[in-house]
Amino acid sequence: MFKVAFDLNADASGWPPVSVERLWGEKTDVRFEIRVANTPFFVPGIAVGDLVRVRADHERRELVYEGFTAESGHSTVRIVFLRHDARDSVERRLRGAGCSWETTEGFKKLIAVDVPPDVAYEELRRWLLERIESGDIELQESAISATHRGQLSQFP
Repeated sequence: MFKVAFDLNADASGWPPVSVERLWGEKTDVRFEIRVANTPFFVPGIAVGDLVRVRADHERRELVYEGFTAESGHSTVRIVFLRHDARDSVERRLRGAGCSWETTEGFKKLIAVDVPPDVAYEELRRWLLERIESGDIELQESAISATHRGQLSQFP
């Protein structure tokens, strides 16, 4: 396993709140190609299992993301809890759908969710959109795979 640095640029609102996110990755048979092994909190367009090109940055002494190679079929969504009492029901629904997620100390209201390819994303998404309407959560669909986009009748 290797850590890969993904350099980030903040938008006008200051998001994301970090300039670099480091993700775990596994070597593949292709030189300087890594398979992403965890769900990103801030890196856009990347999901678990995606293949990325990296380069060795000797000055920084780390591997740095250089480009996207191929998607895995997984998707990444991020959920911010607006109401503390919504967390249990959301996590229960995610678990029941077959998703996993990561949390981080610095952002206790945020979870980064891995949506595997076999999850019925249209049904899960409809439920999450209802949670947005009720004021329970905010949702960011960071990396929606072709597999999951194909399940949706409408996708922005």
